[in-house]
Amino acid sequence: MDQQIQQGRQWLEKLLQLMGIPAEVQVGRIEEEQSHISSCWLTIDENQLSQAQIEMLIGKKGETIDSIQYLVNALLNIGVADEQHRSFTVELNGYRIRRQAELFALAQNAASQVRQTKQPKELENLSSAERRQIHSLLQDSEDLETESRGQEPDRRLIIRLR
Repeated sequence: MDQQIQQGRQWLEKLLQLMGIPAEVQVGRIEEEQSHISSCWLTIDENQLSQAQIEMLIGKKGETIDSIQYLVNALLNIGVADEQHRSFTVELNGYRIRRQAELFALAQNAASQVRQTKQPKELENLSSAERRQIHSLLQDSEDLETESRGQEPDRRLIIRLR
């Protein structure tokens, strides 16, 4: 296993331990791109966790798990050459899988609305990671473009016709 991925797993387990939540972290999906690892899923084993612990780790609207994921990515890519950067996704209790499905549906519905009405559609209340996902989902669209506008915490994603 790649040293950076191993460090990510260990860092997350240590963070959980310091939070009083001793849980194992499994290295999940590793997506490769042109012979190097571009992203890795770190899955927190919820089998020994109470529902309250799971809810606390995910947080309101995913804010806690998003913050943990941000820290993993920021800390583990410090001093690493750009071509060696890894993207880590922190998963717990299927939250990311469910949220990806919700974002996919949101992007498809918004795209349909823009095509029908010919008017831009503004999406609010998305984290920066979620905005990036929707940008990625729609980037290959020949008739649509996306942009983020505004300042955090009121940054919005705009979808419009090209």
